[in-house]
Amino acid sequence: MDLRFRDARPTAEERAAVDALLGPPATAWDGGARTETGLRSAARAEPARDLLLPALHAVNDRVGWISEGALDYICRRLTVPPAEAYGVASFYSLFSLSERPARVLHVCTDLACQARGASEVRRGVEERLGPPGRDWQESPCLGLCERAPACLSLEAGASADAEPAVAAAVPQAGQPDLVLLRRIGVVDPASLDDYRAQGGYQALRRAFQLGPAGVIREVTEAGLVGRGGAAFPTGRKWEATARQPDHPHYLVCNADESEPGTFKDRVIMEGDPYALIEAMTIAAYANGCAKGYLYIRGEYPRARAALENAMATARSRGLLGADILGQGFAFDIEVRRGAGAYICGEETAIFNSIEGYRGEPRTKPPFPVEKGLFGKPTVVNNVETLVNVLPILERGPEAYRAAEPKLFCVSGNIVKPGVYELPFGATLRDLLTLAQPTGEVRAVLLGGAAGAFVTDPDIPLTFEGTRAAGATLGSGVVLVLDTSVDLKAMLLRIAEFFRDESCGQCVPCRVGTVRQEEALHRLSQRVDASDLLLLREVGQTMRDASICGLGQTAWNAVESAIDRLGVFT
Repeated sequence: MDLRFRDARPTAEERAAVDALLGPPATAWDGGARTETGLRSAARAEPARDLLLPALHAVNDRVGWISEGALDYICRRLTVPPAEAYGVASFYSLFSLSERPARVLHVCTDLACQARGASEVRRGVEERLGPPGRDWQESPCLGLCERAPACLSLEAGASADAEPAVAAAVPQAGQPDLVLLRRIGVVDPASLDDYRAQGGYQALRRAFQLGPAGVIREVTEAGLVGRGGAAFPTGRKWEATARQPDHPHYLVCNADESEPGTFKDRVIMEGDPYALIEAMTIAAYANGCAKGYLYIRGEYPRARAALENAMATARSRGLLGADILGQGFAFDIEVRRGAGAYICGEETAIFNSIEGYRGEPRTKPPFPVEKGLFGKPTVVNNVETLVNVLPILERGPEAYRAAEPKLFCVSGNIVKPGVYELPFGATLRDLLTLAQPTGEVRAVLLGGAAGAFVTDPDIPLTFEGTRAAGATLGSGVVLVLDTSVDLKAMLLRIAEFFRDESCGQCVPCRVGTVRQEEALHRLSQRVDASDLLLLREVGQTMRDASICGLGQTAWNAVESAIDRLGVFT
C-alpha cells in the first residue's frame, strides 16, 4: 500500500461505514462533493484525530478488512497523513489490510489453551481450513481461559449477544460470602432493576453524601491498591489527580486485560456490567472528571455489548449523563475498543491508542496524574480495582480491610477452571483445593507470561507473600501445570508471545525478545551453557533498560523455570 494519497476510491459500503460514525462529509477537502466554494478553502469542523481507531473499526466491522480506498477516505475525513494511518492500522492484529473473508476464526495457542490441547485443535482447524492467514489465524490469549482450548469467531456485520451466560466461569457462584462476585450468575446482568435490588447504586449515593474528598479518604483508609499488577495505592493516585489545577480531568478504565491467563475483568463486565458503571461514576466524581473512557479488548464483543446495553439503560434512568441522581454532577462514558495489542494494557499506551496513534508507551515523567490523555490529568484504573470501591463505600474502610477480596483467574490442568474470590492472605494451597488439579502438579505460573513459576503450595496470595517467594501476584493469573505439560514448549510460547507483542519502540525489548526466543529454540534442541549465559545477559538487559513493563518482565518466567524447575538441566 502506498503511503501517500493516491485517490483510491472506497466502496459504497466502506464509505457508509465511515459516514455512519463521522457523519456525511461537508466539503471536498474531507471526501465530499467538489464545489467551487469548497475548492477555494478548507473549511472543516472536527471530528478529530482521536476517531481514527473507531473509524478503522467501523470499516473492519462492516466489511471484514480495510482496503486502500477505505484508508484513504478515513485519512481525508480526519486529516490524518496516510503514512501515519497506515502505521496505526498495521499495528493491531485484529485489522487486516488485505482482503479476507467476512468470518475469521481466531484459534488461541497461548498458555492456558496450550496446557489443555490447543495443538490438537490447531491441527484439526488446519486440516479443515488450510494453513493460517486467511480463514483463520493463530491468536494470543483470548481471555476465555476457563473454556480452554478456546476459539473465537469474529464475523463482519454480525452483532454479539448482549446477555452472555457467565455463571460457569464462577465456580463459587451463589455462595453468600462473596463480595465482588456476589451477583454474577445470580441476577440478570441486563437488568438495572435486578442490580438495584441487590444493593446497586447504594455506594454512589453514599459517595454523594461524603463528597469527593470524603470518597478519596475512604479509599485511602481502606488501603486499596491497583489490581493490574503494579499495586500502586489507589487513594494516592486519586488524590494526586483530583488536586491538579489543569482541567478537564479524564478517567480511563483499563479493560484491556491481555495478560495470558487473565479473564476476571471479562467475567465482571459480562456478568455485572452495572457494577463497573457505578464504580466509574464514583471514581469520576472523586477526581472531578466529566468524561470517562472505557478501553476494552477487541476480543471481548460480548462484554462490550453488555456494557453498552447497561450504559444506555443507565442514561435513560438518570444514572449517567447530566445531573446524575439529581446531584448536579454530570458524567458520561465512551467505550473505545482495542484491536489486538497486548502493549495497550500499559496505561500510557492506552492514551496513544485512544488519541489515534500507535499504541506505544510514553516515557515517564510526566505521569498520567499530571499529563495523561490529551495532555490532561488522568486517572487510570482497571476493572477489578474500580469495582472494589463499591464494597469500601458500602461497608466502610475498616470492614473492607478485615476481609479484603481478591480475584484469581485459575486455569490449566484443573477440574474447575474459572474466576475465584478469596480474601487476601489465603494460600495457593487453599485455591488449588477449590480448583482441584487433574494430576500431580509440576508447577504453577503466577502472574501470567510476565510472572514466575512456583512450586510451594503454601505461598500466601498477597503482594508481599508472592514477592518474598520471588514471584508476583500480578493480575491474578494462576496457571496450574501438571507433569504432562512440556515446559520447554511452554517457555518457547512465552518467548514467542513477547516477541510478537513488543511494540518495537525501544532497542532492549525489540532486540532482546527476539534473541530470547532464538536462544530458547536452540535450547529446546540441545542444552548449551553459552545459550543459558546469553539468556541471562539478554534478560537482565531487558529488565534494566526497557521503557515499559513488557520488556522489563519478558525474562521473568523463563528465569524462574531455569532456576527453580531445572528445565534445561
